[in-house]
Amino acid sequence: MPDELLDRLRRFHDDAFPQYRQTFQALVDEGQHPTTLFIGCSDSRLVPHLLTGAGPGELFLVRNVGAFVPPYDGSHGHHGTTAAIEFAVLNLQVRRIIVCGHSHCGAIKAMYGEVSPEAPNLDRWLDLGREALLPVQAGPEALRRTEQRAVVLQLERLMEYPMVRSRVQSGQISLHGWHYVIEEGEVHVFDVRSGGFVPASRADNSGTGPYHPYVEHDGQVLLDDV
Repeated sequence: MPDELLDRLRRFHDDAFPQYRQTFQALVDEGQHPTTLFIGCSDSRLVPHLLTGAGPGELFLVRNVGAFVPPYDGSHGHHGTTAAIEFAVLNLQVRRIIVCGHSHCGAIKAMYGEVSPEAPNLDRWLDLGREALLPVQAGPEALRRTEQRAVVLQLERLMEYPMVRSRVQSGQISLHGWHYVIEEGEVHVFDVRSGGFVPASRADNSGTGPYHPYVEHDGQVLLDDV
């Protein structure tokens, strides 16, 4: 029986790698210097390098269920996403952080239903997005709005990371919230000035915020009195 994965590995080595040999050698000799931390959902339909046109060494990728960001609580547990954020900001000194959700997200849909008792870790992980839920039935429009609200929620949580907040406030890092509509090939970017998501084909920036004194709530921009 043919081994499809082995065939793919061989094709990469024989056909694809020679085109990038010098690039990879330079990345080994000089180290990696990605400019962007991309926090995306693990969904197989989301392909960051295809979406952004990035080549080797340009994106530092973090993939997890729902593109969620754990809270910064200073604990010493095993927090893979938190560790990646710290490494990207402190060691790699990225200049931008993208949080990218997408349409038809299984994580968002799962939050409106019941999670299998055999998946207690998934159930706890989904707590990171439940604040974005709407008090309605999970129809297409509610799911789309929840997917977008969840992206903004993760941006707000990123601002709780001291090393992120200080660099955002000093202009060293910009935050970008994206919602990728798979069937349209369109990314909608969060614009804090309008308080909503704008199709990239009509946007005048690749996403901004949230920067205090603004906070997103149900598609509206409200003043933050804190």
